[in-house]
Order: sequence, then structure tokens, then C-alpha cells
Amino acid sequence: MFGRKPATEPEPVEEAAPGSGKGRPTPSRKEAEAARKQALKVPKDPKAAKKAARERDREARAAQRAALVAGDERALPARDQGPARRYTRDFVDSRYTIAEYFIFIALAVLVLGFVPNPTIQVFVSIAWMALVAIVAFDEAVLLIRLNSKLRKQFSEKAERRGCLFYAALRTLQLRRFRLPPPRVKRGQLPVD
Repeated sequence: MFGRKPATEPEPVEEAAPGSGKGRPTPSRKEAEAARKQALKVPKDPKAAKKAARERDREARAAQRAALVAGDERALPARDQGPARRYTRDFVDSRYTIAEYFIFIALAVLVLGFVPNPTIQVFVSIAWMALVAIVAFDEAVLLIRLNSKLRKQFSEKAERRGCLFYAALRTLQLRRFRLPPPRVKRGQLPVD
């Protein structure tokens, strides 16, 4: 039952199809090990290699940042690219907004909140709520106007996607620290 096959039956031999071979001889164990070691070979000074790679990365980031600060359209990140985003930036940069000074007012409120005088704390709380309401109203007006302008300017919904959120984030930044830098002056109409 578990014995050998009789010697009279020839074993079937599968013939390889012509051209189905790998076209090269199988490497010896010595050659295969040498190839693996070559692939894993570490530079003689790994610290110098890491330092050089860091330096190349730093230079590339510095070049990209310089192009971004200069306003080069080709160097913009994906979130800032496109005509709809350019129009949104120009629209926001052409207006005065209270939101860009929000961080300074919030810091002042925080400092005044530590004053132990209850009268001042009540005044600060009321002023804080009023400020938040004014900023929210100003943002809402800006976004409604921007949305109507974007609908007129850009008919494709895909082009306008994310522009309102982009505008809201840009209004919270101080004008001089906005990247890409503003192309229009305050009060000037956005460039079409």
C-alpha cells in the first residue's frame, strides 16, 4: 500500500514549453549571499550620510519657503493652488476684519481674567461675549459675500470646494504673516 511503484511504470515527465525558462542560470548560494550583502551594505560613515540627507532636506524646504514668501504660484502647496483660491485670498486680503486681531484681544481678556476684582471680571466676560458675537457676525457677512462672488466667478462646484473654510482660516491670521503674501491692498477690489 505504501510501497514503491513498480519499476515497470514510467513516471510522467512534464516538458517545459519553449521560451518559458527564466533565461539565465540559477545563481549559486555564494552569489546570492553576495548580492544580498551588497543590497544591505551600509555607508562607511552613517552619521555623515544622515547629516547630508538632513542638509539636503533643509535646503529644499528653505527654497520652497522662499518661493512661497515671494508668491511664486508654482511653489504653492496644494491647498493654495488654483484660481478660486487665489480669488478667495484676494477677497479676504482686500478687507479689514476684526478676526485678524482676535488673538491679541483674547490674550488681553485672559490677562484681565486674572485680576481679582469682580467688577473687572464681569466687564471682561461681557466684553468677551460681545467680541465673539462681533467676530462671528463679521465672518458671516464676509463668507456670504464671498460665496455669492465665487458662484458668479466660478461655475464649477469642484473649483469652489473648501474656499469658504480657507477664507475663514485666512481671516484669523495677521495680514503681514499670511502666506502666500497678500497681492492686493486693503480696500482694493480683488484681481480677477
